[in-house]
Amino acid sequence: MTWISNTVKNAWFPRVFPFLLFICFIAIERLIDLLSQHYDFMQSVAEYDGYIIYPFKTVSVAVVLLLFWNRYTEVDIRQAFSWRNLSIGILAGIVVFVLWINMDRGFAVISKTEGIDPFLTGTPIIVYLIISFRLLGAAVVVPIFEEIFWRSFLIRYIINPKFENVPVGKFTWPSFVISSVLFGFEHNLWLAGIVAGTSYCLVLYYTKSLSTAILSHGVTNLLLGIYVLSTGNWQFW
Repeated sequence: MTWISNTVKNAWFPRVFPFLLFICFIAIERLIDLLSQHYDFMQSVAEYDGYIIYPFKTVSVAVVLLLFWNRYTEVDIRQAFSWRNLSIGILAGIVVFVLWINMDRGFAVISKTEGIDPFLTGTPIIVYLIISFRLLGAAVVVPIFEEIFWRSFLIRYIINPKFENVPVGKFTWPSFVISSVLFGFEHNLWLAGIVAGTSYCLVLYYTKSLSTAILSHGVTNLLLGIYVLSTGNWQFW
């Protein structure tokens, strides 16, 4: 118990744990898909796991973020709402969105996916619940925990393992390149992911505001969600 308590108290833990928790849920989905290829009874589970697991991982990560919120001293929401930062964040988010939907091409994709079509569930209330969780997760929860992990923790940790001593938005080539590339390969559209990671880094460097990077990321994901719902390009979900 002492070891767990000390681990939780470390500065890296609240910045890394939400990200790892989200990845664990993704790993569960991948495992279910794998098992469905070998066991017939898992096929029906695999058919609906994306609809069921996403709400759970969204709520779980959101709760963890709220529990640790007071420890994210680098997140100052007020910074994102100055006219300068607001304009930069929104514009960068729009640019990344436009690039993202135009990079669904051959070599730039790790694997082809069908995505999640909420309308296949049939029941209107379930459809709206799934859409609500997807938009909430993509536009709010994901930008917060990903930016805290990539642009607050990792980018500074690469500079100095005692990352809390590194100013937010400090530039070095190794931290910029490594964090952007790794961020890209976290996504199925790896090239689009690298472009997005690079863009959010530039927003951070220019504004010195993690909140503005979160805003930019959120704008991209919200527009992507609206685009998917409008066009039926479910592979982006």
